[in-house]
This record gives sequence, C-alpha cells and structure tokens, in this order.
Amino acid sequence: MIVGRIFQHSAPSLAWDRTPVREELFGAERLEQHARSLAAAQQVTARQSRDGRLAARLAENAAFLLQANRALAKSAKDAHHATPAAEWLADNYHLVDMQIREIGIDLPPGFYAQLPKLASGPFSGLPRVFGAMWSLVAHTDSHVDLETLRRYLAAYQTVQPLTIGELWAVPITLRIVLIENLRRVAELVVYDAAARQAADDLSDRVQDAGSTGQDLLAVLPDDPSEYTKVTDPFAVQLAHRLRGRDPRTNPALAWLDRCLAARGATVDAVVHAELQKHGTSNATVRNIITSLRIIAGIDWTEVFEHLSLVDTVLAAAVPFASMDFTTRNLYRTAIETLSRGSGCSELDIARKAARAADGHKDGRKGDPGYYLIGQGRPEFEAAVGFRPTLRLWLKQACRRPGISGYGAAVVALALGFVAIPLWLSAEFGLGLPWLLGLGAAGFVLASDAAVACTNRVATWAFGATALPGLALETGIPARLRTLVAVPILLTTEAAVADHVARLEIHHLAS
Repeated sequence: MIVGRIFQHSAPSLAWDRTPVREELFGAERLEQHARSLAAAQQVTARQSRDGRLAARLAENAAFLLQANRALAKSAKDAHHATPAAEWLADNYHLVDMQIREIGIDLPPGFYAQLPKLASGPFSGLPRVFGAMWSLVAHTDSHVDLETLRRYLAAYQTVQPLTIGELWAVPITLRIVLIENLRRVAELVVYDAAARQAADDLSDRVQDAGSTGQDLLAVLPDDPSEYTKVTDPFAVQLAHRLRGRDPRTNPALAWLDRCLAARGATVDAVVHAELQKHGTSNATVRNIITSLRIIAGIDWTEVFEHLSLVDTVLAAAVPFASMDFTTRNLYRTAIETLSRGSGCSELDIARKAARAADGHKDGRKGDPGYYLIGQGRPEFEAAVGFRPTLRLWLKQACRRPGISGYGAAVVALALGFVAIPLWLSAEFGLGLPWLLGLGAAGFVLASDAAVACTNRVATWAFGATALPGLALETGIPARLRTLVAVPILLTTEAAVADHVARLEIHHLAS
C-alpha cells in the first residue's frame, strides 16, 4: 500500500538529538557576552576520560553523509527536483569527506583524553571546548568566520582560560560540530526527498486510476487513523502535483484536505511552513560549507599564539618573542607537562617561569626556557612541586648519565650478544684460547648490532627533541654575526669554481 511507503521514513533513528544545531542568532557583542557567561557556567571534572562517544558519533555521521550523498546523486541522476540544500551537499561532499579524515588524524585518543571534560550538563563527559564550539555554532547558524571566532574565544578566556591543548583542539572540535549539524540537516533533506518521491508515486497512481471515486479508493485508503501521519513534505509535493484541480471534484485533493484537517492544518499553511523550512535549511547548509572552507584555510598556529594567554605571559620576555615556532612549542609542551604533574594551572607555571627569569636579567637564566627546558628544570620542578609519572621518571633516569650511559648500554648489549654463542661453544668443549679469539672477533660484529639496537630503542623511547633556535625573520643582527672559515686548496680552475658554488650554497642555507 502506498501510504505505508509514505510513513516508513517518519521516525529516523538517531543516537543523538535530530534537531539542527540552531538557536537565537547573536550579534558580535551579544556573542561575547554569551561566551563570558558560558565560561562561568561550565564546570570541568578533574578525572581524565577516554570517552569514545565523540569518535563513534563522527564515524556514524561520516557513514550517514556518504549514504546521503549517494542518495542525492541518484535522485539528481533520475531527474528528480533537488533543493538548494541538497545541491550544496552533493557539490561539496568532497570537502566534507576531507574534513572528516583530517579530524581523525588531528584528534588521536591520547590527545583527546587530556582535554578537560565537562562535569555536568547535556555534554557531560565530553570536552569543554566541544561545548563552547557547539554554542558558537548554534548562535551563529553555523556561519563562523575568523574574526568572530577570535572575539568569542578572547571573551571566553577573560573568565576562564583555555588550556594549550584546548586551543589547539578548537578548529578540530569546531569541524566536529559543523559535521554534526550538517548530518542533522542532511537527514531532513534526505527525508524530505523520500517524502516527495512517495508523493510523486502516489500522484502517478492517482492519475492512472482515472477520475472515478471507486477506483481512487483503492489508491487512497480512507482510514482516519492514518490521516495525522501524512507529513508536510509529502502533502506539499502532492498538492503541487495536483495543483489547478478542483478539490470538490477531485477525490485526491479532498483526501489530502481531510488528512491535513485531522491535525488542524491547511494546504496553504503547510506550503508556507515548508518553504520557510527549506529556506532555513538552505542557509544552514550554505553556512556550514562556507565555514568548513574558512577553517581549512586558516593558519591556526598564528591564531593560536594570538589567543594563548601562556604565550602572552612568556612574550614579555624578549628571548621568547624572538624564538622560532618550534622552540616556542617546546616551551609550551614543557608547561603542559609541568602543569599535569604539579596541580598548578598552565598559566601559573608560565608566570612562575617568567618571574624566575626576571630575577636574572643577563645570561641564560634570564630566559624562561632555562627553567622549562634547560639546566634549571630540576630546580624549577622542585619549586612547583612537580611529580613525574613513572614513564617520565624512567626517561629522566636514562637521560641523566648522558653519553656515558649510551656507551655503557652499547657495551653491555654487545657483551650479551657475544656471551651467548661463547657459552654454547664452551658447552661443546672448546678451549679457552679459542673462546678468547672468537670473543674478540665476535665483539666487533656484536658492537655494530648493539649500536643499531640501542639507537632503535632510544628513538622509540625518547624520540628526537628539536634544539632551541631563533627565528631571525629579518635576518641575522650585527651582534649575532660571526665568521665561518672554510679551508680549501686552490689547485685547479675547476676546483676554484666548485668551491665558489659551495660557498654560495652555504650562504643560502644560512
């Protein structure tokens, strides 16, 4: 029966609410006020959580949007009318798919677990920054530009500073919320398309049945209990297909009027409501796609350093402002580690490091990095009450001996490699002179294997750490310039030309 096809899409299954993320639109000043009130209201829990709901929901949204794209592409191929919202989704699905893939790369489980989580409310257990971005998307109808985002986050941090990790997670969680909203609107679009297709099928059957009332009763079951289940998209499309006909003589229009009257609606009212809904959905999808494009084009490192309160504290020290980005990131990573192990906030750690540097205007001790990543780190850890994790303690213990510890590890491992075959040889009765000769020869080969194994373990356990460096964006100042002497032999004209070329390469490399 055709009515069954109309109603089968009326209750789509969703793990979350299906309502689009859309609230009252706020202007710039009202949005800043809302950010401050939200920062005061959000309470975080001290317990770290690896809640997988967000990742599971993102995977579900990705699967649904893929199906929706295929369904809309098939509808367009079959020459069915597509709304602007459906066209926006179909034309920009490649962008949506790329953003979903990047989210999976940029939000690993370890990083997600360290984000502060909300203690209560509808987003309890989810990251605090996720709730902040949800509110921003809701009150801008998904139209988020860079200036709006900056002002919103700056206002939020006047009440509650965001952690370094949260600021890095802003573009990631913002994309997650936009994808979530796109999924909700896309579900309405797909559902409406299915309802319009059902209305087209019913209209075709009505026309094939002719004009006699008896034939139409077989197509339009007259069951009052089913009247209230006729949805607005279906009713609008059916009225569109039957427009120009007199409801007093056309049983199909009379049947549609009875269905709408059963829930206190009219054809005109339903058409007006559907047009308004389509306009809102079209605007929301357009805003989502535009915002995703804006986020993809943002250099977030620059925005991050503009918004980070930790950077503001450290920037008061001239050395930090002149460092390159990699070095500044080393400082921030050290602050995150010290904050997690001491109970102090990241902002407090930055302030304490800056105050310690203020006491020494000259030399290395006048740089906060001396206490964060330099030789002053042990003393600074004691001052802030830092308690390293077992893994970090083992790393520090292994690094403390330095090159001597590295050499001892290589020798011990090489001796271990040699001892095993020598012990087996002794079991077979080989004499001491032979054992000493084999041991001396085998130690040379075993040392190569020991160096390779030690290097592999060291790389896996410790990783590489970048050396601090200056940005020198405007060139090398006079006080830092030096002379590099390269001794050469002027033997032939070709050799001189080769040395000149190498000199130019060294100059460009510097």
